Amino acid sequence: MPANLTTLLIGLIAAAVVLVVAMTGAWLVQRRTGNAGWSDAFWSFGTGAACVLVALLPVAGSGWPTTRQLIVALAAAVWSLRLGSHIAARSRAAKEEDARYAALRREWGADFQRRLYVFLLIQAGAGWLLTLPVLAAAQNPRPGLTWQDGLAIAIFVAAVIGESVADRQMRAFREAHAGQHGRICDTGLWAWSRHPNYFFEWLGWCAYPVMALGLGYPLGWLSLVGPLLMYWLLVHVSGIPLLEQHLAASRSDAFRRYAERVPAFFPRPPRG
Repeated sequence: MPANLTTLLIGLIAAAVVLVVAMTGAWLVQRRTGNAGWSDAFWSFGTGAACVLVALLPVAGSGWPTTRQLIVALAAAVWSLRLGSHIAARSRAAKEEDARYAALRREWGADFQRRLYVFLLIQAGAGWLLTLPVLAAAQNPRPGLTWQDGLAIAIFVAAVIGESVADRQMRAFREAHAGQHGRICDTGLWAWSRHPNYFFEWLGWCAYPVMALGLGYPLGWLSLVGPLLMYWLLVHVSGIPLLEQHLAASRSDAFRRYAERVPAFFPRPPRG
């Protein structure tokens, strides 16, 4: 049986506190460095810590974490450490602020710091919502491990590998074409999707519903929050729209040709 309601509520409140502390730290760091791109690393680490916390909440009738709980906690930790480390390394090496945050800095002007802090707290809220699918998968009372758990693990591993490859290909492209303004990475996975890293990020969150959903387990439906929220954020809010607005302005002709032949999100084989 899942943990009792009091335990779940305490765990979710603790997760919220972790995320608020993490994003407050992000705000303080960007004030010191002048690079708000660090915020994404703090969000990744904070969300990962909150997810591990809720994944390991006691299951009723069990004094120790179940195997499923340990798998879910490990998945959350791997996701967080890989993504957070990648963003931190990118922010450390960057000579300019992340284009998305630079645009917000120009738009918000003198009110940037106040509005950014509110924005980061909203991000903390999004991170908290992502703890719900992790909680739902970890608390699934289905005895033992089943084919659903195996499929979920396979999806998650494929997503982590795919996103890592996409990030590595983009990093290699930037290093090979440093100083060549106007170039677009359109090889490898980037010939299949304009944002393969975002696609694989979304795919990873699809693993939790596969593990969580089942007859007689209403809490499992919370797992759908992960892929639905991540798709909305990446495709319609803070991912693709802001980045492609920057690309269209800075690499207009090259990006227009790229967008005509390569889909924005879901991959498909390259054309011509």
